[in-house]
Amino acid sequence: MPEIELVIDGVKQSVATGTTGTTWYENRKDVVAIMVDGTPTDLDSTFQADCEVTAITLDSPEGLDILRHSTTHVLAQAVQDMFPDVNLGIGPFITDGFYYDFGNIDAVTPELLRELEKRMKRIVKEGQRFRRRTITEEEARVELAEQPYKLELVTTKGKGAEGANVEVGAGGLTMYDNVRRDGSVAWKDLCRGPHLPSTRLIGNGFALTKSSSAYWKGDQSGDSLQRIYGTAWASKDDLKAYQDRMAEAAKRDHRKLGTELDLFSFPEEIGPGLVVFHPKGAMLRHEIEKYVIDRHMEFGFDFVHTPEISKGGLFHTSGHLPYYADTMFPPMNVDEERDEEGNITKAGQEYYLKAMNCPMHNLIFRSRGRSYRELPVRFFEMGHDYRYEKSGVVHGLTRMRGFTQDDSHTYCTPEQAGEEIRKQIDFFLSILKAFGLDDFYLELSTRDTEGAHKDKFIGSDEDWESATKALCDACEASGLQTVPDPGGAAFYGPKVSVQVKDAIGRTWQMSTIQYDFNQPERFDLEYTAADGTHQRPIMIHSAKLGSVERFIGVLTEHYAGAFPAWLSAVQVKIVPVADAFDDYCFELASKLRARGVRVEVDHSDDRFGKKIRNATKEKVPFILIAGGEDVEAGAVSFRFRDGSQDNGVPVEEAVERIHRHIASRNNADLFETGA
Repeated sequence: MPEIELVIDGVKQSVATGTTGTTWYENRKDVVAIMVDGTPTDLDSTFQADCEVTAITLDSPEGLDILRHSTTHVLAQAVQDMFPDVNLGIGPFITDGFYYDFGNIDAVTPELLRELEKRMKRIVKEGQRFRRRTITEEEARVELAEQPYKLELVTTKGKGAEGANVEVGAGGLTMYDNVRRDGSVAWKDLCRGPHLPSTRLIGNGFALTKSSSAYWKGDQSGDSLQRIYGTAWASKDDLKAYQDRMAEAAKRDHRKLGTELDLFSFPEEIGPGLVVFHPKGAMLRHEIEKYVIDRHMEFGFDFVHTPEISKGGLFHTSGHLPYYADTMFPPMNVDEERDEEGNITKAGQEYYLKAMNCPMHNLIFRSRGRSYRELPVRFFEMGHDYRYEKSGVVHGLTRMRGFTQDDSHTYCTPEQAGEEIRKQIDFFLSILKAFGLDDFYLELSTRDTEGAHKDKFIGSDEDWESATKALCDACEASGLQTVPDPGGAAFYGPKVSVQVKDAIGRTWQMSTIQYDFNQPERFDLEYTAADGTHQRPIMIHSAKLGSVERFIGVLTEHYAGAFPAWLSAVQVKIVPVADAFDDYCFELASKLRARGVRVEVDHSDDRFGKKIRNATKEKVPFILIAGGEDVEAGAVSFRFRDGSQDNGVPVEEAVERIHRHIASRNNADLFETGA
């Protein structure tokens, strides 16, 4: 039999013509698909000469994506079993799960989700095979005649929800049949795949999680659909671990904790995506901002301040309009004058709420001549910005319409750029570590040179090459893992972002640094070089926390509301055992305040036990208890957040221990007795 040569799992092999992944990996039950030249493909695909093939296992990232996509087909089959007239939408995999959109059905209830899960389990146990077949557009129209959304996908050549090519491959139309053991087709769907060999491989590691309304293709003017979400994992144990993580995440939800701890709220009267900080939350915010501002001053940044509204022309000059027009609030017409009949006698001007601070910082740099001797020039601002996020996507403090950026812009020579970027990345990391975030990696976002959005990037190839190299070198110098993000750059240059893992393993984007060769040209920025010529500076955008509000949300969930003592709004709660000891407690509070400690005395009418419970719920770092024996000894008893106690500590020693711990900015929940 003729043979072909190809590379399989990194080894050059000669195999018989017609060999498939199924036959090659017949002794490996963990292999569910293959990667052919970097593209995931069904396991029963035939090997081709000169290809590079690698195995995809069920528990690999690619395997989980395929598992989840296959589970969406099982979900859709179960829904169509119950509702034969349902209109099928799309069913992609997403991070940690999947969803499928359905039209022509009523709102999904929890009872329906439970019934669908039962039907899905029966389909899984049947062991239906996923069989792929290529079809023509004409054949697709016949087979999908009663499915309007699928017909639309055929017509639009695979443009799915929000423009994503999720169902139809660019290489032609394919249909996947779910085939029973007797050879009959149980169900079918237009899909690009790949899929598992059998539904049996889905096992018991899946669950339906929730439902919501959705719009066809994400267009609010389109049909309203029901979206059913689920999650799927390689094993039941993995599913249980995920569900435990989600339960823990729910407990840590900053919106819930913000209410319980009286930190902040989102009044409907103000509008979605806008927050008000209560006294305790404002103190937390103040401490964060104060620390970040002080660190910037130490590093060599100059503090600036700019207005929150500007003529629209400024953002045209910067290039943000029209690129970011959809994310900026609509303009307001200012200074327009009309006569008594309503006729315009003086044209107004369009003003915008600022969505970014860089254009105004450019004007500060340009306000006077600059010499190479003063470069790098570093401007820093706690800038109040506004972006028009859709009301459906705003989420507590982590996705807002109004927020505060710890925003900075550095102007330097091209020769200084690389070293400046390296220093600032180290600076970012030191700030994050100070807040107890120390598990991170870097993400390098570069331009897309071939994709659908390649035209959004401006600048020459030479500019992009030098900018990308500077960031690559800085990433390498950091010693951290760097993950590529092709196509994720801003339109004006590449960027590096610091991705931080929190206490329960979730990843958040924090600090960013961006190389900009565009705005200096647009604003005609220049400095006088050593030879007397006028040169363009390089502009470096950076933010350490991203936005203060979002950082507070992340920090709240990281610590589950139990902030380190130096950040806590109330650092000490003093609880007298009885009213007779109130004066002693007030005197102790005065001594603590004299050392800069934020302290409260609970002299409410509640019983002693309830006072302790209240202070514990408030997650106060130090509860000090004073009773008869403490007063007689001039002492106090510590009660820590884990319920342990240290009794009979002399007052002066207690005050010193608390002050020393706070001043050290120790992020540990407790400090050792006597420390």
